[in-house]
Amino acid sequence: MAVTVRECLELQLLEVEMLLSMFPKRGEITLDEDAVPSVQRYLRNAGGALPPQLQYCIAIDVGEAKVKVDLQVLLPHMYPQVAPQLFARSDVLHRQQQLQLNTQLTSHISSLDSGDLCICEAVQWVKDNSLSYLENSKISSESTSKEDRVKETLHRMWIYSHHIYRQELRKKIFDCAKKLNLTGFCLTGKPGVICVEGLRENCEEFWHVIRYPNWKHISCKHEENIETEGSIDNLRLFHGFEDLQFQAHGDYGLRNDYHMDLGQFLEFLKEHQSGHIFQILFGVEGKLSD
Repeated sequence: MAVTVRECLELQLLEVEMLLSMFPKRGEITLDEDAVPSVQRYLRNAGGALPPQLQYCIAIDVGEAKVKVDLQVLLPHMYPQVAPQLFARSDVLHRQQQLQLNTQLTSHISSLDSGDLCICEAVQWVKDNSLSYLENSKISSESTSKEDRVKETLHRMWIYSHHIYRQELRKKIFDCAKKLNLTGFCLTGKPGVICVEGLRENCEEFWHVIRYPNWKHISCKHEENIETEGSIDNLRLFHGFEDLQFQAHGDYGLRNDYHMDLGQFLEFLKEHQSGHIFQILFGVEGKLSD
């Protein structure tokens, strides 16, 4: 007998409840306050649109030093019949070590029986297997010369989308940028433009998170790398992550099909030493009206 979405969502709520009892301290599990209620409302009311996918982050203590490894979880509506999207990260892991850790985590989860809840299993796997990566990271850091340690690279990504409207998507963009210490902006409407700047691995993780599970009309148009012997903060073009709101025109009805004033956007780019990006994003040279 086929398993329904309703049955899967009921199992997801049971697992979240179990995890909250395992990690009762404040900050151990980061979960949007409306995530569980939205699923509960769907289960109470037959039919209707599916709720947003459950996503949360579990802070896991690893080793005697209690090094933090964050396990980011995104559950498709048909989980546990289909695999969850998992991503483990730690500030002390280098990019390659983090990639290897996640490759092995994904391989382990895919080896389990489909239909079984597996987030608790993933947490235990991270506890049991992260320590060797953390120790290798420490050895690697200690062997790095002082000259190499003082060099840092600022990475900047310019992302174009056909449109950005949904409040849920915008919240995901801003929450992710804040968590990864990225500065830049998000231009809402049609077209949609996102700029993020910070450490390369953080920018790449941001790109990975916002694209999943299937954001079709989005592309990274341009990337910049700037090396410095000081702090990358001195190279940032933006002081925070801004919500750009320009004059718009179009239909403000159900589709919210409105177009942003690109002249104002060009002016904003030039104020931030980025006027050349306009042509990269839109394929035409930007000109300000007199």
